[in-house]
Amino acid sequence: MWKRLHLLAKPDQLYRLCGQCLPWFGCGAIVTLILGWGWGFIFAPPDYQQGESYRIMYLHVPAAMWSMGIYAAMAVSAFTGLVWQMKMSDLVARAMAPIGAGFTLIALVTGAAWGKPMWGTWWIWDARLTSELILLFLYMGIIALYHAFDDRRAAGRAASILILVGVINLPIIHYSVQWWNTLHQGSSGLLQQDIAPEMRTPLRWSIFGYLLLFITLTLSRLRNLLLLTEQHRPWARDIASQEKK
Repeated sequence: MWKRLHLLAKPDQLYRLCGQCLPWFGCGAIVTLILGWGWGFIFAPPDYQQGESYRIMYLHVPAAMWSMGIYAAMAVSAFTGLVWQMKMSDLVARAMAPIGAGFTLIALVTGAAWGKPMWGTWWIWDARLTSELILLFLYMGIIALYHAFDDRRAAGRAASILILVGVINLPIIHYSVQWWNTLHQGSSGLLQQDIAPEMRTPLRWSIFGYLLLFITLTLSRLRNLLLLTEQHRPWARDIASQEKK
């Protein structure tokens, strides 16, 4: 097992593995999202209180969940890079950061659209909304740090430190509806048991689809970053020359 993990530290091996996995995760993301969104937006019944407006949860809930999940994955990668000095860990975290920022932005925009008919306003400085906005700022700061240094290792160390410091925001986001009196509805839990089955099943498919989409985008970005950082290596030059033909 450790030998296989050691192979992932080699850029050329990691590049090929990403290429092999990319079509499978990409196709899986397309199928699951079509199933989840089609079922949720077309066939699921309207909610007895919110009517048709609740359907935005098939966009909002998975994005909000994985905005935190991606950050947690970045924290693991950053910790690995700092402790074991694995340069590929920095690239993995760097590949994830814009995707996490995108998911967080989707969560905020769809949350505002959902909040307008429910709360009568697009935005309020609610504990959950504010902590999610802070998460977006963390993502943006991390992305900026990756581009702020000419030395890639220094950029990786600085970004990794910020990632690990920002982990404290994750429990604040998750437990904000319990710790403070907020307008945001309480968490439905990991299994969403308090949601009707005909609405819960497409939501679960959407959540799984977002996960596969995240993995697909990460693999694609990681391949590009590997080629960019290893462009002077023979294997990277060979791949670049093949793509030009």
